[in-house]
Amino acid sequence: MFKKIILATAAAVTLAALSGCATGAAATGSSASAEQAVAAAAEKLRVAMIDPTPAALTALVADDLSYGHSGGRVDTKDSFIGDLIAGKSDFVTIAITDQTIKVVGNTAIVRHTLTADTNDSGKPGKVQIKILGVWQQQGGQWKLLARQAVRVAA
Repeated sequence: MFKKIILATAAAVTLAALSGCATGAAATGSSASAEQAVAAAAEKLRVAMIDPTPAALTALVADDLSYGHSGGRVDTKDSFIGDLIAGKSDFVTIAITDQTIKVVGNTAIVRHTLTADTNDSGKPGKVQIKILGVWQQQGGQWKLLARQAVRVAA
């Protein structure tokens, strides 16, 4: 039941982000170049999550970020960045696989599998989660607007 709620939430976030995009402003440049720009932003976020700085994370995350974790917690921009900076959420390594990117107007849907070694609050661990990310072009830059994580069954 919890998984259905998470998936329904992810679908609602995606639909909300895409509403109006089909008739909104077209993405600048070709679809391939927009996908490359989103992929570059997603890679910068991966690196910034391993070696976090407020400046790097602020440049990549939208002010109204909504990040639903696999355990049910929802982060805002401030709590997401704060937890990374404080080491409460500490990624030692992050590998991204199976990434797909779909750009519609100024919004992009990014899906991938995230596999990581963690050291959250000093406690070593491993995580493998499926990620649905919604990126939006804001002020000429791609920023993470929403993210939903679902833990992969062991």
